Amino acid sequence: MIKRVLLDTNCFLVVVPKRSPFRWIYDKILTGELELVVSTEILLEYEEQLTKFYSAEYAEMIIKVLANLPNVIKINPISFNWLLIPDDPDDDKFIDAYVASNADVIITNDKHFKILEFIKFPPINICKIIEFKNNL
Repeated sequence: MIKRVLLDTNCFLVVVPKRSPFRWIYDKILTGELELVVSTEILLEYEEQLTKFYSAEYAEMIIKVLANLPNVIKINPISFNWLLIPDDPDDDKFIDAYVASNADVIITNDKHFKILEFIKFPPINICKIIEFKNNL
């Protein structure tokens, strides 16, 4: 059963709005049914993009909520630098956090993650946000 997840920023942006069809994911994080893995680098990217797409106040509120949830797993993957996504090295932070946290899945719609289908080690489970409910 999937319990520990990483949300690529493109997916995180669509799970937090109250009217999103994917809000159920954020609600499961809020209730503790899912563990969300983050690193400082991931949180900074979340905050930057939330500010860009919504507002600075909204971003600050969401980040404060995440910072105070006991099921948000904060990882510092400094010893992990897998460098598996050559077309977008900025996405490697999700791979590093995944490996460091022993997460179950990275939820992403980013095409750059498709390369992971051809990489045998480390084994990394990815799925698109639309498919995630079926994988629970």
